[in-house]
Amino acid sequence: MLQRRRLLQAAAGLGVAGLGAPVLAQSGGKILLGQSAAFSGPASALGEQFRKGAMLLFDRVNAKGGVNGRTIELQSLDDGYEPDRCGANTKKLIDAGVFALFGYIGTPTSLAALPLATQAQLPFIAPFSGAEALRTPFNRYAFHVRASYFNETAEIVKQLTAVGIRSIGVFYQNDSYGKAGLEGVTRALKPFDLQPAGLGTVERNTVDIDAAVKSIMAGKPDAIVQISAYRSCAAFIRAARKAGFGGTFYNVSFVGTAALAKELGGDARGVVVSQVMPFPFTASSPVAGEYLAAGQAAAGDKFDPNYSSMEGYVAAKAMVEGLRRAGARPTVDGLIAGLESMRELNLGGFVVDFGPQKHTASKYVDLTILSADGRVRH
Repeated sequence: MLQRRRLLQAAAGLGVAGLGAPVLAQSGGKILLGQSAAFSGPASALGEQFRKGAMLLFDRVNAKGGVNGRTIELQSLDDGYEPDRCGANTKKLIDAGVFALFGYIGTPTSLAALPLATQAQLPFIAPFSGAEALRTPFNRYAFHVRASYFNETAEIVKQLTAVGIRSIGVFYQNDSYGKAGLEGVTRALKPFDLQPAGLGTVERNTVDIDAAVKSIMAGKPDAIVQISAYRSCAAFIRAARKAGFGGTFYNVSFVGTAALAKELGGDARGVVVSQVMPFPFTASSPVAGEYLAAGQAAAGDKFDPNYSSMEGYVAAKAMVEGLRRAGARPTVDGLIAGLESMRELNLGGFVVDFGPQKHTASKYVDLTILSADGRVRH
């Protein structure tokens, strides 16, 4: 931390504004944000789309002069959805003097990065994860824009039990992400005196799902909740259907709806995905209309709206508002105070509600269903 403070002071000849709150001191009047995400490997679509959505907003803000006269630069490093690489990337970003960490992708990677951010006294904002382990215990430097996996799995179980389905299997990634989702399902089933009807796992960044199919099918579930990335979930869906499963598959938002639909093709029909962001395909909300307009202006007919890039866009809106409230000479303390002052703030159909002891902005969850042509319906 001392090395980082000296670097910041040397860069602009500025002192510090208080312990843990260095004045932003980056060349060219820029605000440098750091991101480690999957831009290669089986989860690459998630990192790519989240970043595209965030850059739509940041580019728009920069074109109008930035935030309080400062433009935003997002430095992104590829971690392939592997915790060790993410930790190394995070150290590089901290050494480079980023002002905050933003838009990390995934639970195991974010869990590797958050202690480093906390030690460096850097805000860790809008990770693309709903894991409770990132939210509890309360961390002054961590801010979550999206709903949690507990929120998502509770909504899934609520719908399933409402239509009389009580035999529910769980296919999950064998890491902190998958286990967080499994815990969410188990917690949601408990009030109904139920337990998962069958469990099966897959290793991160693989599609070795045969043992999981066999294990879960032995429990004869009527529905299967999936807590993994899009390629392994798609592989599991095909194999389970081939094995005779005739029920419904439910996925949490991290799966990447567009990526899952593309991976499945015509096999996507009837697959349910919970969502934590506004519907991105039509201007059904002000923020969706703004997102679509920005995407079309940037890419024209090549723009492909999806939930992952919508999340990046919404997260960037929250980031920009926090920076705006931090003032013309932002400090870490100022950014934290700015974010915490965003009480019941409507970003255009998506409400952000932070507070001094509340760093989870939303509990919004919607359930959508995929069609055979890859479209998403409410």
